[in-house]
Amino acid sequence: MRRREFIAGLMIAATMERARAQQTGKVYRIAFAHPTAPVTDLTQTSRGSLVTPAILEGLTRLGYVEGRNLLIERYSGEGRAAHYPDLARQIVGQNPDLIITTYRFVLDFKAATSTIPIVAVFADPIQLGIVPSLARPGGNITGVTVDVGVDQWFKRIQLLKEAVPQISRLGFLHAGYLRERLGARMHEIELKNSVSIVGPPLERPTDEQEYHRVFSALTQEGADGLVVSDEAENVTYRRLIVELAEKGRLPTIYPFRQFVEAGGLMSYGIDLSDVGHRVADIVDKILKGAKPGEIPIFQPTQLELSINLKAAKTLGIELPPLLVARADNVIE
Repeated sequence: MRRREFIAGLMIAATMERARAQQTGKVYRIAFAHPTAPVTDLTQTSRGSLVTPAILEGLTRLGYVEGRNLLIERYSGEGRAAHYPDLARQIVGQNPDLIITTYRFVLDFKAATSTIPIVAVFADPIQLGIVPSLARPGGNITGVTVDVGVDQWFKRIQLLKEAVPQISRLGFLHAGYLRERLGARMHEIELKNSVSIVGPPLERPTDEQEYHRVFSALTQEGADGLVVSDEAENVTYRRLIVELAEKGRLPTIYPFRQFVEAGGLMSYGIDLSDVGHRVADIVDKILKGAKPGEIPIFQPTQLELSINLKAAKTLGIELPPLLVARADNVIE
């Protein structure tokens, strides 16, 4: 009996010690701000936001526990771009220890603060004017870029044409940002791949009906293949995009594996779970005292090819065996 009482006393003492440590330890306040994903998707278990679960998983691995030493305040721009600057100022006004955001939303935070550390997932931060250099970003912004260069777009089209050689009229599903990133090389893409790029850009990419409009236009213009950009809006609406591509019988290549897992034909791009873990590592460094401007922006170098054989069968496509053999992920 005494032994049990002794053990119980130790357990109570340990519990009290942990409580005192939590009371006296630092609790970090982080703002998660996504331009389009609902707040309910910004969790470790949600499949809505593709990077957030990996970020939270990485933070947990590093010892940050929400509700104990980490307070996360979640925000969504709900796809209302005109509202982004006001929301960014509102979040900055709450003075969090650090802000995590994504894509072009970071421009609004850059305008709102030059002191609060910002860790972002973006396409080309140099072209967007966010930082002067990936190696030494300077200022209060760093993060991970999902853009490994223009050549990835050439490779995506080559892979799609390897799967369906007869493609000649190619649609690009993007919200205008892709054309900014590729610039004059859009014409080079057409020449090198013997395709004509057809179809309009998304004008209101946060409106589901806008996707229906663009896919209808692609049908009218005779598109026989499609490339989907890696913009945040497309990631949010990936299931709708996959459904519309299947309905329109459009062989499509996507930027991330999760589109293929949702039923898309094929993808070629980086591993977003690795991106999330890299973001968590950067957050940890900053919370421990590192200056964001001195932390290089990480640029992935490994890309993976994913193929959905069921989607190919639905579209009536017989994929070349050598292409399937090269895939890193095959869904049957």
